[in-house]
Amino acid sequence: MNLIEILSYGFIQRALLAGTLIAVLCSVLGVFLVLRRLSLIGDGLAHVTFGSTAIALAFKFYSAASLLVSLPVVLLASLGILKLTEKARLSGDAAIGIVSAFGISTGIMLASVGGGYNVDLLSYLFGNILSISREEVLIAVALFCVVMILLSLFFNDLLAITFNEELARVSGVRTGLINAVLVMLTALSVVLAMKLVGIMLISSLLILPAVSALQLARSFKACIALAALQGCCSVIAGIFVSFLTNLPTSATIVMINLLFFGGACLARRLRTPKNSN
Repeated sequence: MNLIEILSYGFIQRALLAGTLIAVLCSVLGVFLVLRRLSLIGDGLAHVTFGSTAIALAFKFYSAASLLVSLPVVLLASLGILKLTEKARLSGDAAIGIVSAFGISTGIMLASVGGGYNVDLLSYLFGNILSISREEVLIAVALFCVVMILLSLFFNDLLAITFNEELARVSGVRTGLINAVLVMLTALSVVLAMKLVGIMLISSLLILPAVSALQLARSFKACIALAALQGCCSVIAGIFVSFLTNLPTSATIVMINLLFFGGACLARRLRTPKNSN
């Protein structure tokens, strides 16, 4: 089967479109999260997404409708993490752990009451981008536009708090608002990535492109561009490889990202002696 034949399938077209958009969002946001040492927030919010998905399925909401149920729940959870760090004086990882535990336990209880892990819930756990519907693609496009517009509007402020939050606060940046914007944008991306790589592997899509780009980039904007490029390439390659080899798409995307990360580390190691001379 050649490339043209593969691209003629509607589900491949939908997967490529939604997958590349989601990959760009997760990769760009991942750079901010990794530099702020909040990279595990994706994992915590993914567990909340599991709980919200279990709620949606318990009420017989499927496909795009389950996304609409998950969005407000995960957005509230992201703000909950932020409030715990501010009001309860908890570290970021502790707040993430609390919300994560609540989300995963809620999901497990609801799945148990509903008769166990059915096929629908398992597809959200491990991802199935090839089954994405037209409605889910439209939601992905709409949310991609929203997130990118907000990122462009708050880019300078996000950059300021990423490297020195105290200095940004003294300079007049509303750090509370910007932190809320960052975690809410992350929440939107996590819900979208649920179908791409699954709840269990969402954090890898946020972390791996970012840490790979940080190995090579010489400026912040170059880092964002490299991360977005890797995210897109890994998703496109993962979809084609999984389709041709009958391997799970989500795991294939993550493994390709790991290969990119290994290559970036090797490239940096080879480049270092030249720079030191």
